[in-house]
Amino acid sequence: AMVMALYAIAELIEARAVDRARNAIQSLLALAPEQAEVRQPDGSWQTVRADAVALDAVARIRPGERVPLDGVVLEGTSAIDQAPVTGESIPVDKAAGDAVFAGTINQTGALVFRVTAVAANTTLARIIHAVEEAQGSRAPTQRFVDRFAAIYTPTVFVLALAIAVLTPWLLDWTWVQAVYKALVLLVIACPCALVISTPVTVVSALASAARRGILIKGGTYLEEARKLKAVALDKTGTITEGKPKLVESVLIDKAGRDEGAVYALAANIAGRSDHPVSKAIAQGLGGPVEEVGDFTALPGRGVQATHTGQTYVLGNHRLIEERGLCSPELEAELKRHEEAGRTVTLLASDTSVLALFAVADTIKPSSQAAVAELRALGVTPVMLTGDNTATAKTIGAHAGIDDVRGNLLPEEKLDAIQAMQQRYGAVAMTGDGINDAPALARADIGFAMGGAGTDTAMEAADVVIMNDDLRRIPETIRLSRRAHAVLWQNITLALGIKGVFFVLAVFGSATMWMAVFADMGASLLVVANGLRLMRTEK
Repeated sequence: AMVMALYAIAELIEARAVDRARNAIQSLLALAPEQAEVRQPDGSWQTVRADAVALDAVARIRPGERVPLDGVVLEGTSAIDQAPVTGESIPVDKAAGDAVFAGTINQTGALVFRVTAVAANTTLARIIHAVEEAQGSRAPTQRFVDRFAAIYTPTVFVLALAIAVLTPWLLDWTWVQAVYKALVLLVIACPCALVISTPVTVVSALASAARRGILIKGGTYLEEARKLKAVALDKTGTITEGKPKLVESVLIDKAGRDEGAVYALAANIAGRSDHPVSKAIAQGLGGPVEEVGDFTALPGRGVQATHTGQTYVLGNHRLIEERGLCSPELEAELKRHEEAGRTVTLLASDTSVLALFAVADTIKPSSQAAVAELRALGVTPVMLTGDNTATAKTIGAHAGIDDVRGNLLPEEKLDAIQAMQQRYGAVAMTGDGINDAPALARADIGFAMGGAGTDTAMEAADVVIMNDDLRRIPETIRLSRRAHAVLWQNITLALGIKGVFFVLAVFGSATMWMAVFADMGASLLVVANGLRLMRTEK
């Protein structure tokens, strides 16, 4: 009775510990509110079940409330804690046009947003579904343990049966002694600890990664990440922000010109254009908006407008050349910016160039640190981009990447991945666009940047980085190495403890009490060791 009581207590502790790992992701599901406040056709607001809210419905949230569904902000400004979805520790400012995710926490202001995904298809729901699928798939070590257990278990049973039947004849034991020792051996050799050692470790690691905004699509990729020798990185949206920003403004015609007035004129003209470069100039210069007249787009060149009766153009190098306004000094200035990988736009009147504006896709703050961490792990970073080589080399130098390859089409990125696999071994690809999907699928492990990435890239990838922070890649590699170490610690613990007590049992020094402690003690040890992976890196 005492033996059975010990078993029952140990089984309960083990079950609760394993459930803790398996339910770590399910707890995220509770983050999304069950109700949402939705605008009705008559303009009133009504609280309804979140799973009944239709696509494109308009909902609102107050400060302190959780976002019930994915959406795009229509009205209001606020800061939102996105840690449950992206792993970001700092709240993110939100305004009209910005995306919000179900399960995140609205902190400072009321927001009105348009629903972009129904409850079953929110980013949070997709994370949970993907991790559940990942937990259901078997990692390589788990498959090895299962195959080993399939041989180990019947072998031990046959050995125990032989002890029970043959030792009374061969060693002159009594039948009671023989059966008792056989039962002790069976209890000691029970493969519970061995079989449970792998899944609890893998599930804990997957849960830990998801909490940090790293969605790993299976135990296989968790284990394989430790083998990576090189990582290919796309440029736009991966190493860089993927959004052009004004990085430098230069007043060219200083003769009697007020710098503030010139920049204000450029901002007003640029503000009328929908071109991304013009938007970056308008946003970068800021200031009060004044109307300009006769606004006209000049396809492939820029825009034209009038102000106080005079005509001005805001355009590229070609437009200024066509108007005969280039000078050797201006050409030298343009060359400096173009060699730095910048897009140059010039403001000119009919007679002279007034100012120059350099726009560039700026590098993410985390990119340099991520590249340094990869090198420290012995992983070689390589940039693969469709952008021009000069721009790519400039960005690569800022990020600390020596091997930079530009002007690549999607099929050429695929060829580059294959060449890297032959040179380095296991290779990962990181990208965010449709053009990256073939290379993501071909690489040993594909990392997709989830926040800004396309659905195609995220489907093709094996790991999704939800907050677009490149430092999550070296973090994944470190987690993979930790998980591998814990896996083999658990296997060694399980087999080592059983080996010691097996020898004691053979020589008659083990009792049933010792057998129970050997079996359930080993199980509890490996579960506790596996759960250590639930502690996320800081």
